[in-house]
This record gives sequence, structure tokens and C-alpha cells, in this order.
Amino acid sequence: MKRRVLVIEDEAGMRGFLRDVLAGEGMDVEEAADGDQGLRMAQARSYDLVLTDLRMPGLSGIALVRALHSLPDAPELVVLTAYGTVADAVEAMKVGAFDFLEKPVSGPDQVRVVARNAIERRALLEENERLRRFTGSKPPDLVAMDPKMKAVLERVARVAPTDATVLILGESGVGKEVIAREIHRRRFREGDRPFLAINCAALSESLLESELFGHEKGAFTGAAVRKVGLVEAASDGTLFLDEIGEMPPGLQAKLLRVLETREFQRVGGVKTLHTSARFVAATNRDLAEAVRQRRFREDLYYRLNVFPITVPPLRERPLDIVALATHFTAVLARDLRRGEMQLSEDAQRAIRAYPWPGNARELRNAIERAVILAADPMIRAEDLGLPLPQPEEKVTDGLLAQRERETILQVLAEVGGNRRLAAERLGISVRTLQYRLREYGLTER
Repeated sequence: MKRRVLVIEDEAGMRGFLRDVLAGEGMDVEEAADGDQGLRMAQARSYDLVLTDLRMPGLSGIALVRALHSLPDAPELVVLTAYGTVADAVEAMKVGAFDFLEKPVSGPDQVRVVARNAIERRALLEENERLRRFTGSKPPDLVAMDPKMKAVLERVARVAPTDATVLILGESGVGKEVIAREIHRRRFREGDRPFLAINCAALSESLLESELFGHEKGAFTGAAVRKVGLVEAASDGTLFLDEIGEMPPGLQAKLLRVLETREFQRVGGVKTLHTSARFVAATNRDLAEAVRQRRFREDLYYRLNVFPITVPPLRERPLDIVALATHFTAVLARDLRRGEMQLSEDAQRAIRAYPWPGNARELRNAIERAVILAADPMIRAEDLGLPLPQPEEKVTDGLLAQRERETILQVLAEVGGNRRLAAERLGISVRTLQYRLREYGLTER
């Protein structure tokens, strides 16, 4: 991702010099001529790095550093200080600056080194935060409010502690890899075991074979060194075989041997190797029909189909739709540096009314576009590009509304009527819950 940098400097020549050096590093550089303007810009949007002079008209340098450091998504701060005023830079570092540059700057390399160090520190902090949030917790895109999805997770909980091969079935975009990762997470809770994935439909047969089983040096033109394949590298972890129904027949036979004996050979090799990988496969095809049409090996099908898990399409788990959309909104608004964003009521109605043939993947893409297009923090139906339901299309009609109403009543009963706790369990805001209660005539409960 291209890093966004703000240069705050009242001297036009110095400001242009810093802009050119940082832009040459591939950074997206914006400029401000004084501290007041710079602070307004930093309050309006997020920056990865701010370089600011400490001596400018208007807002003082130390006050500016304090204000920038206190922002919700505070940038890394590098201050520029005149010769002989290093004490000012030290004071700035005490209140939040990462480093300083002393004027006159010796040259572009000095700026590059300090900027790179600051960006690397920010990247490290972001990765640590991501790991802190997700280590030991469910995968970030796993939302299961609907009874059908909760039933899927019950099956996951049963099979995860075992080494059984799992076959995940479902339409494209339903989240089959998310389920595979949840199986891995529950099986290897210490988090240091590999989870490796490959799309069997994305590679030619020869390349897929090399990726799976590896090859020896000189096995074919271009094989300059020995390559360890995924079957070997995933030992003591999980190998996820996505789109297994597209695997060529020749490789199906080799995969069958691995599942039966745990043995394999690298391409061009004669040594028999062993693997302890746990295999999880997924497909959006009807493998039983493919077996009948002799397009998929029957013996491999039965080896894979030890423990099948079918992930229902999004249209069949309506209680997950808005919960997933809300989750995607929070994640993507953060990733795209748009601050906190919410779905308006008309956007939620449009989301619930749309059939989502592309499932969760299509929903995520729609939310990403909306986060980018929305003019303010409230996403509306027009931002999503979805048709707004007509007034007569009441959401209280039909199975969807009936199931949602029953679930809300059940959760409210479980928490003794506490709306805040109920909203947390349902994965929606209290405001959305109150709207649903009014919509279903439950406001007196």
C-alpha cells in the first residue's frame, strides 16, 4: 500500500525539497505551509508519516506534535529543527516524535533513511496490532449469527481436534477458506503451525504438480535448485486444496497416494518422502456428479469426503448479511483510512433485500466500493449501487423477517432484555437493534 506523508514546513524551498525526496521513494506526499493548516489536514484524514518544522508562524511546534500524537490514528512524527536547537527536538520526542532532522539537512539520503525507519516502525506496529487482535480469536471474516452458519461451526468444532480430512462444499464466495482457517486455528491453537493454501484451478498441471510435491534440481528446464513442495512444507500443519474439483486426473492419482500412504516423491526425484500435513479440500462443484461423469476419481472422492461441511450461500443465512456488512464496513474503513463509518438504514434495507449471488465475496466488494465512494461517514444505498426496496416491500414479510424476529426475541430473553448485550450478541449496533424492534412491533417488550 502506498504510504501517505504530510510535510509541514513554512519555507517553500525546503518544503519542495522534502516533497521531491519522499515522492521519489514512492510515497504519496501532501504539503502544508504552517502548523494550523497541517493539523487541520491531519484531523481530516490519516497519514502514515508527518514531517514538521518546529519553528513556524502560528501553532507552536511542540503543541503541534502533541496534537498530532493524540489523534486516533496517530502518524509517525519526524521533526525538523534548526542548527543549535536540538533541545527542542528532544522535547518533541518526549511528547511523541519518532526522530528528528537537523537543518540544514545534509542531503536527500538523510531524509530517505529517517523516513524509511519511521515507515518501517509504523508497519511493524500495524502488524503487531493485527496479530494482537486476531491471535487466539476467530478469523477476521468469520461471522455466524444465523442458525445455519452456527450449525457449520458446530461441525467445525467436532472435526477440528482430529486429523480427519475435511471436504468443504459451497458456492463460490461463501467463505470456504475462512472455514478452513478456522479448522486450522482450532486444531493448532499455539499458532506456530503452517497453514498453506493452493488453488488447484489456477495453475497448469505441470506447475501445480511442482507446487504440490516440489522438484529436484534439473528435473526440468528452469529447475535450477531443489524446491520443497506444499505437501512437504505443510507437515505438522494444514494444507488447503481449494477448487479440488478442477485438479487434473493425473494429479488426482498422486494426491490419492499421499492421502492413503502419507508418502510422495518430488518431481524428478526417487527418494520417498513423508508428510504429516492435515488435508482440507474445498470445491463449488458437485463432486458426486463429477464422479458419475468420470471427471473425478471415485476413490479420491471417498478419501476426501471423510467429513463434509457444506457452507450455505448468503441468501440462505439472512441473519449473517447485515452482520457481515457491518464487519466489512469497520475493517475496510480502517484499512482504507476513512475513519469510522456506518451503514445507514436504507443501505441495510438494500443489503438485506439483495440476493447476493456472489455471496460474501460480492458483499465485501460492494462494501469496499461504498467505503471509497461515500461522501461522509454514513454509507447510503446509492453508495452500494443496489436498488432501494420499494416502501411496500416490507421486511416483516416472509421467512427472512420471521427468522430474524424470532432470533431477536430469543437473544433478548437470554440477556434479560438488556438491549446493549443483545446488540453485541447479534453483531449489530444498539441503534440498529432499536430500529428492528420498532419494525417488528416489539418496542414494548
